[in-house]
Amino acid sequence: MATIVGGFVAPHNPVMYFNPQGASQEQSDACYAAYAAMAARIKDLEAEAAIVIGCDHYILFGTECLPPYVISTGEIEGPVDQLPGLKRKPLPSHGALGEHIAKVGRETGFDWTVGRALNVDHSVAVPNHLMLEPTGREIPLVAVMLACGVDPYLPMKRAWELGEHIADAVASYTGKERVVVIGSGGISHHVGDERMGEVNPDFDRKILDIVTRGDKAAMLALSDAEILREGGNGAMEIRTYACAMAATRAAGGRVIGYEPVEGWVTGMGFAELEVAA
Repeated sequence: MATIVGGFVAPHNPVMYFNPQGASQEQSDACYAAYAAMAARIKDLEAEAAIVIGCDHYILFGTECLPPYVISTGEIEGPVDQLPGLKRKPLPSHGALGEHIAKVGRETGFDWTVGRALNVDHSVAVPNHLMLEPTGREIPLVAVMLACGVDPYLPMKRAWELGEHIADAVASYTGKERVVVIGSGGISHHVGDERMGEVNPDFDRKILDIVTRGDKAAMLALSDAEILREGGNGAMEIRTYACAMAATRAAGGRVIGYEPVEGWVTGMGFAELEVAA
């Protein structure tokens, strides 16, 4: 069977590419050092596949179709929203693992929308660029997209259940791959509203504490109203954290780095998730 050997949560901030000077040199160095530390850890874990849990930013799915959760089962390309230094290209894909997870889901109450040729945005492409490619290996990935960019949002409880389902499905896969899970997004940021640029370090540290304690009850207790008030509409992306926590069986973890970068309009939090034995 395949084995989940590691987990991470990390930002996918496109502003780093558009406005690198928005952060001080010290903040920028700290953030990129955190990404490098995660890449080194993924290499040490000898990861052979990755499940990147990102989100729809209203870029991939418009008003015509807003699926609650999507999984790649074939080719992947992106980012569709090309960034300076990060152009659109085919990404290494593990279609067989994605198809297996979707199949298990159909049998156990998780009705995945599948992308047999899935275009992804920066929520998948940035972790691939800064965490997987620097390992020096081609690590095929499964892209998971959660509805946490625009209303209607995937309920936090369902995001958690989805992570548990992913863990079960990976364990039943006939391959022998060593898999890492990445929850991509967050933490506090406001997108396209009058509070854009505000960062809330207290909220961010609260979320990182929940993540590194593996506190399911505290994560599920976060209401949408609290997240929107304290972290902004961009913080709804912490559903990807809940999913990644559940996929690693909420065994806790450690903070790798945190920088409140107003010039990048985001609280940049990085953590490694332990995997329950």
